[in-house]
Amino acid sequence: MDQERSTGDVFGRLEEKHVAVAVVGAGFAGIGLGVRLREAGFEDLVILERAGELGGTWRANTYPGCACDVPSMLYSYSFAPNSEWSRRYGTQPEILDYLRSVAAKFDVPQHIRYNTELLAASWDDARGYWRIDTSQGAMTADVLVSAIGPFSEARIPELPGAENFTGTQFHSLHWDHEHDLTGERVAVIGTGASAVQFIPEIQPMVGRLTVFQRSAPWIVPRLDWATTDLERTMLRRMPLLGKAVRGAYFAGIEGFGLVGFVDKRFRHPYEVLGRLQLRRQVRDRRLRERLTPDYMIGCKRAIFSDAYYPALTKPNVEVVTARIVSVGPRSIRTDDGVDHEVDTIIWGTGFGVPPQVFDRVRGRDGRSMGELYRERPQSYLGTAVAGFPNFFTTLGPFGAAGNQSAIYMIEAQVNYLVDALKTMRDNGLQRIEVRPEAQRAFLREMDARSRDTVWVTGNCRSYYQTADGTGNAGLYPNWSFEYARRTSRFDQDAYQTSAVR
Repeated sequence: MDQERSTGDVFGRLEEKHVAVAVVGAGFAGIGLGVRLREAGFEDLVILERAGELGGTWRANTYPGCACDVPSMLYSYSFAPNSEWSRRYGTQPEILDYLRSVAAKFDVPQHIRYNTELLAASWDDARGYWRIDTSQGAMTADVLVSAIGPFSEARIPELPGAENFTGTQFHSLHWDHEHDLTGERVAVIGTGASAVQFIPEIQPMVGRLTVFQRSAPWIVPRLDWATTDLERTMLRRMPLLGKAVRGAYFAGIEGFGLVGFVDKRFRHPYEVLGRLQLRRQVRDRRLRERLTPDYMIGCKRAIFSDAYYPALTKPNVEVVTARIVSVGPRSIRTDDGVDHEVDTIIWGTGFGVPPQVFDRVRGRDGRSMGELYRERPQSYLGTAVAGFPNFFTTLGPFGAAGNQSAIYMIEAQVNYLVDALKTMRDNGLQRIEVRPEAQRAFLREMDARSRDTVWVTGNCRSYYQTADGTGNAGLYPNWSFEYARRTSRFDQDAYQTSAVR
C-alpha cells in the first residue's frame, strides 16, 4: 500500500493527493479505527469529518438529560478504561470528553480533516483505488472505510401543515438551547429513547406538556446512581476490578439475546419487570392502559428509565394516543377531532443514517451502496460488500447487536479491518473484495437465524425490520461474543485478492 505521507493541513483545504486509508466519520468507530491503525503502523491515514469537532452522535446530541443507556464501564473502549465516570450511566458531556481524551492520548486528531464532507466516492477499477470528492477538495485512497454512525441524522415525519406552524419547532438532535420553554405549551411528538430522557427534564418548567405517543415503549428500571469517591479510587487503583465490573455488565446485557434470537418465551421475566415498573409508578388505571405496550418486549428497543413514568403522571402532562392528522399555525389536530394548542413542537421521532451518504459511494459496476441497501440489507459480517473492493464499514447490516454495547461490536469490527489491511500490506495485495458466494452464504445464515426472532415476529414495526416489515434489517442474530470470535482474524479465503502490479 502506498505510504506517501499526507501533507494537507488539519483544518485546511484538502489538496489533490493520495492516502493509504480514508475513513469517513470521527465518532467512536472512526476514533477507535484511528487508534488501532496507528498502532499497526498505518500513518498514511485521513479521517474525514463533516462537523467542526470529533464525537459523532455524542457531539451532535445535546438535549437535556442526554446520556448513555448502557453502563459506561461497558460503553467505552476496552483498551482505554475510565475509572472517573460520575454516574453508572455516563452523561453526554462526559462521554464526549472521554472520546476527546482518548483521541488526544493516541494522537488521532492529527489525521482528522474537520468540516470535510464526503460528496462522492467511486472505485477506479483500472487504477485500483478510490476517487473521493469532498467539500474541501479531491483525493484518492487505496482503502475507504465508512465509520458513519447509524443514528447521525434526524428523522422528522411529513405531517400536513407542519411547515405553517408559527411557533418554535426543533428535533431533539438539534435542540434549541436559546429557546426558553418556561411556561409554554409544549408538544413532544414521539416516545423513543431520546424523548424518554428529555421529557422528565423539561416537564417541571413547561406550562403544559402534551406527549403524542404512537406506540407505548417498554420501560424497565434504569437503576442509575452517582459514583462515590471510594468507587472511583478502587477502580483507579485496582484495574482488575474494573475488568470484573465490565465483564459483569457485559454478561447482564448479553442476556437480552435470550429474548432477541434464542426463544421469545424468555421475554416473560423481562415483561413482568416492565409491568411492575409501570404499576408501581403509574397509579392511574386509564393512564396505565395507555402506557402498556401491545407488542413483545425486544421487538422494539426497550428503554431504561426511572424518571419517565413519574413525569407523565404530573398534572401538567397529557399523553395522547390518537393519531396526528395535521398541524395548524398553533395547534396539532388528531383523528378524534381534537385541536391541541401548542407553542413549541419538539420532534422526538428518531434518527437514521443520512440517506444520501450511501448513494454517494459507488462500487466496481457503478451501483451505489444506497441502491443495494434499498434492495435489501446486505453485507458480509457487517463490514464488507461484494462489488466494493477495498471498502469496509462499521456497524453495517448484520454487524450491529440488539443485545450488547455498540462499542463492543465496533471494536470487533475494527480488529477485523485492521487485520485485513495488515494482510494487504504484508502480502503485497493491491485489492481485496469479498466473494459474492461468501456474502450470499452469510446472508442465508442471517435470514435463517432471524426468521423467528422477536425482532421480526414480535407484533410491532420498528427500525429493526426491513421496510416491508418481514425481515431483519441488520441486527446480528447471535451472541456478540460469537461475532467477536468470528471477526478476530481476517478470513482471506472469503475474498478475491490481487497483488500489486
